[in-house]
Parts: sequence; C-alpha cells; structure tokens
Amino acid sequence: MLQAFYSATVGAQQQMLRMNVYSNNISNVNTHGYKNQVPAFQSLMYGMLEGIEGSQLPRGSGTVMALTGTNMENGTFEATGKDLDFAIAGEGFFGVYEPATGQVTFTRDGSFMLSQVQSEEDPGALSYYLCDGEGRQVLDNTGYPIVLSDPDQDFQVGVFTIQYHDGLERVGSSRFLMGEKNGAVWVGDAQVMRGFLEGSNVDLATEISGVIEAQRSYSYALRMVSTADEVETTINNLASR
Repeated sequence: MLQAFYSATVGAQQQMLRMNVYSNNISNVNTHGYKNQVPAFQSLMYGMLEGIEGSQLPRGSGTVMALTGTNMENGTFEATGKDLDFAIAGEGFFGVYEPATGQVTFTRDGSFMLSQVQSEEDPGALSYYLCDGEGRQVLDNTGYPIVLSDPDQDFQVGVFTIQYHDGLERVGSSRFLMGEKNGAVWVGDAQVMRGFLEGSNVDLATEISGVIEAQRSYSYALRMVSTADEVETTINNLASR
C-alpha cells in the first residue's frame, strides 16, 4: 500500500505541474512572438514482475514530467501598420542586446521603439537606438545595435538562425538565451515584414483540452490515494481482530 500512496502522490503532483504549463500557455495567448510549451513525461523506475505461470507483469512508480519542450511553429501574422513593428516570414529570430549585462537574447516579438540618447562626442546631438519595450537594443545583420542619427533614417533589422532549437533557455515570455548545446548562430535570409507582428502560436482549444485532461488525471490520482487508504484501513482492522 505504501507504493500505491507514493505513485498516487507523485501522479497528483506531476499533473499539477502539467496544469501550470497549460495555464501559462493560455495566459500568453495574446503575447506577441510567444511559443507554447509542451509537457513531456517519462516513466519512473519501471520493471517487470513475474506473475502466475511465468507471465510478466509491469510494475513501476508512476511518471514524472521530465521537461517542457517548446513548439517553434510560426504564429499568425497581424497587420499593425506601424513602422517599428516587424515580423519574420520564415525561420529565424531577432537579436536584442542588454547594455547593462552584455547579454544577447533572441525573440520573435518584433514590437520595437526608438530610444533617444545624447551623443557622447557631441552633447548637442541626438542618436536613436531601436529597442524593445524594456530597453534592450535591437541588432542589425552585423550583430551590432542599430543606431540612427535621424529617426526617419532607413535601417535593416537583423535576422539570426540558431542551429539547434532544443534546449534554448526561455527568458521571460518570448525571449530565448542560447547555450553551448544550441550550436552556431548565423545571419538568416528570411524576409522581414514591416508593419506586422507575429502572434502567439498557442492553440486555445488544445490548451483547454489539456487542462481538462490534467484535472481529470489529478482527480483520479487523489481517488487512488483514498482507495489505498481504505484498503490499508481494512487490512489493519482485520489484523487486529
């Protein structure tokens, strides 16, 4: 009975984590460039137990959510008509640079703006950085921040291709940080559409179905705890007679 309690408890806990993944996807359904997360499970300590007449019966300790993968499929494109909104038609990411930390992250969210700064060489002159909503500077195709001397100046936003998407570290809702296992990064050739934004690729119907499934699995796991408790109580009462 201790094994039943353990398996049921682990099952309930993991279904809660699963619901958290679906809930986070639903909460970002309107976040530009968001890529939905997909929970993946693996078996815990599974083996075979010899049964009657040599039959092999499976025995294990339940399952655990091993990781949350990321669905990199493109979302739908929305025409905004704004000159500083961009979307990538194809594979690739925008690169954004954090001046305070020197960190470069990658995103599909192309809702940018111009940040006005004074020139260090000429205090009377102004320069303009193309930034995201939190002040991170957008990179061009050479990997350097886009700096404009005039807000109406033409510029080209860089698009970068990452060799391996698996294992990209999610930073915030729609940004990703590369690690060693993601391989190389290079300038991509995908078309950049100005005046458009890419929406989330979350399928609301799929996520709600996942929530319902996780809720039912959670309730079944709790029912298993109750059943195991009833069986153990009955056995203890019989033993004490």
